[in-house]
Amino acid sequence: MANRRDALGKGLGALIPGVDSLGSAASEPVYQAQTTHNPASICEIPVEKISANPFQPRSNFDEDALSELTESIRQLGIIQPITVRKIGLRYQIISGERRFKAARAAGLTTIPAYIKETDDQGMLEMAIVENIQREDLDAIEVALSFQRLMDECSLTQESMADKVGKKRATVANYLRLLKLPAEIQACIRDKKISMGHAKAILSLTDPASQTSLCEEIVRKSLSVRQAEAKAQNMLRKAAEAAEKDREESKPAPELPDSYYKVLEIVGKYFGNNISLKRSEQGKGSITIQFSSDSEVESFLKAIESIN
Repeated sequence: MANRRDALGKGLGALIPGVDSLGSAASEPVYQAQTTHNPASICEIPVEKISANPFQPRSNFDEDALSELTESIRQLGIIQPITVRKIGLRYQIISGERRFKAARAAGLTTIPAYIKETDDQGMLEMAIVENIQREDLDAIEVALSFQRLMDECSLTQESMADKVGKKRATVANYLRLLKLPAEIQACIRDKKISMGHAKAILSLTDPASQTSLCEEIVRKSLSVRQAEAKAQNMLRKAAEAAEKDREESKPAPELPDSYYKVLEIVGKYFGNNISLKRSEQGKGSITIQFSSDSEVESFLKAIESIN
């Protein structure tokens, strides 16, 4: 007991054979002695032994924000550890790639990290869910993350909504964004239009109409309510045009033989420039086009001769 008490205060090497007073094994660097798969422990891992997340759902990193974070880390260090998994003698980032990039740019040689055991699917799920829960992802990145979870992890919309803590309707609305034309998705990414604007655009089904409305929103800086009103107006006009097309494309009802006789008898006086319209109820009109007064006089004589 006295030996153990005497060892107190003499460093980790006095308590654990083979580990020096700095906490490192004689034949291994510091990070090896500290490596543990308990996710509650924080390890200092050499930056050179860390690789980017191959499943990273984030496609855009704001350079200005990254520069600010780099300067903050240079001054204050890493406040929140990253999370990694061990692959052989190296580590792959699960979450915290932005912090890792900034730490490397700040010249840090090691970075604090949680080490977690997980397979590829678990890593993908954690990386995507962690990114979705961040506030600075654009709507398209979130939508792509949802789609990736569904495709690569075989999740339904409902199970995915439970996993990421979102309502199913919210998930569905994000996924609908991926059906928009590429130029509209670019406007969402660039924050030229909001989710509210995108919902208004999605009420239209024709890609050309969607693109036209998006361009007008950007050009005129329309509010969401104005965009919704524009979309409703476009829908109404499209419905009216479709109804007109349907009416015009309806086959003309079959005429009784007496109507054809009228067209034949009268038409010969006007070069057959005569048309007749008749409704199913028997109402209609006869239109005669003539090219000269003589045609009308000839027709009049014919009628008078009948009397």
